[in-house]
Amino acid sequence: MSADIAVQAKRRRTFAIISHPDAGKTTLTEKFLLYGGALTQEAGAVKARAERRSATSDWMALEQQRGISITSTVLQFSYRDCVVNLLDTPGHRDFSEDTYRVLTAADAAVMVLDAAKGIEPQTLKLFEVCRDRGLPLLTFINKWDRPGRDGLELLDEIESMIGVQPTPVTWPVGFAGDFRGVVDRRTGEYTRYTRTARGSTIAPEELIDADRAAAEEGDAWSTAVDEMELFGATGQDLDVESFLAGKTTPTFVGSAMTNFGVGKLLDGVIDLVPPPGPRPSQDGSVRSLDAPFAGFVFKVAANMDPSHRDRIAFIRVCSGRFERGMVVTHQRTGKPFATKYAHQVFGQDRETVEEAFPGDVVGLVNAGDVRVGDSLYEADPVTFPRIPSFAPEHFSIARVRDTGRYKQFRKGIAQLDEEGVVQVLRAPDTGDQAPVLAAVGPMQFEVVAYRLENEFGATVELTPTAYRVCRRTDAAGRDRLRGMRGVDVLERSDGTLLALFESSYWLDRLVAEEPDLCLEKLVAEGELRQ
Repeated sequence: MSADIAVQAKRRRTFAIISHPDAGKTTLTEKFLLYGGALTQEAGAVKARAERRSATSDWMALEQQRGISITSTVLQFSYRDCVVNLLDTPGHRDFSEDTYRVLTAADAAVMVLDAAKGIEPQTLKLFEVCRDRGLPLLTFINKWDRPGRDGLELLDEIESMIGVQPTPVTWPVGFAGDFRGVVDRRTGEYTRYTRTARGSTIAPEELIDADRAAAEEGDAWSTAVDEMELFGATGQDLDVESFLAGKTTPTFVGSAMTNFGVGKLLDGVIDLVPPPGPRPSQDGSVRSLDAPFAGFVFKVAANMDPSHRDRIAFIRVCSGRFERGMVVTHQRTGKPFATKYAHQVFGQDRETVEEAFPGDVVGLVNAGDVRVGDSLYEADPVTFPRIPSFAPEHFSIARVRDTGRYKQFRKGIAQLDEEGVVQVLRAPDTGDQAPVLAAVGPMQFEVVAYRLENEFGATVELTPTAYRVCRRTDAAGRDRLRGMRGVDVLERSDGTLLALFESSYWLDRLVAEEPDLCLEKLVAEGELRQ
């Protein structure tokens, strides 16, 4: 049994894709599925023409309307005798907390950059999370088929802004907007591509030797050769050890829209992303791969398919062999938990899964008591490290417009709270009638309003508050802060007390004048690096 688990785990590649909105992340996800044989129809981007299918990974109607990824999605497919677990994440900074939760379940990440824009400041936080976690990071410079910036300039920006040295694995022949093909620096092979109709099929490839490339590509080839010689002189060669340590990022160049370089990147994922390894637990011990089944919940989602109207808890398998129907222990409650309704989720679609191994993601349907961060195990109790919440920066009071829909409003708020769409804070005097919604970014409020109306039939009014910053406090702090101007103390659903301040100046003054007052940041740097 243990030998089988080791073999199966070695075949797994579990990684997340992160990027700024419009960098092409969702299109790249579609093309991975195309190259992996998981799409039989045309691969299409979210903003593609109306008659074409919408993106597999962006299943929420609001995502398709806005043309951005709002929630994370799990996709699994086979490629080169490996099982690929692809975790598509929201691209916007406002949803960085959801991205962080997904990254806890990944063994590596692919960072997608727009060749014309590079690393954009508003999404720098997403990349910093990867660096802080020491998560191995591959980089894909996308949209090289369009006018963009100089490639060397982009590499310098990656190193200066996120502190990870790029090591080009493939390099383009032709400047941005005049894309001919790529050279694989590991082999020296030049692959020239041919466009297909709207990128709907795999791009035809032609291997060209150096002499022919020099004759046919001219200055474009000479420039590429000069730049690659510079990489060798400056030590920017692929180094697997430093990649796994999070110090360097193997870099690929291409165009997801035309499929140029996508196959090379997918091969790079298979070759470089590490298979699942032993997982550290909360107490510092390590859960070996061949230990009895254990995993942790990194995401909860409801109403992914309106016809089902159910709730799915996504669990990352960390050890052992998962078998549908097995009874496991829910660590937080200590109660037995049946896994009869276990699904493999592919975007919005789903099918029953009979077994899974370390690295796989299993969707447990109607797992009503399971929350984000919970651990499940078959034997040998284990608690995996908790998933910290980000400090909210925006606060709004939610009220249902039609009091006759209060029951639906209350149910919807509870569901969105469990999913982590927002943090729900309650005051003793208002409770569930007018909870305060706390978010990392204002776009989260749009998602709340949309889902409450469309999934629960409860139209809401969201009223911004004057609060600007919050800190974690305790019962003694609550009593001392009560009655002070410009501050209120509310309770989160997990029992955490949060002190909300209208002014960061007032907060800083309190910290200086009353150092014994409990006012802690929600997420410290050390927590991010767990």
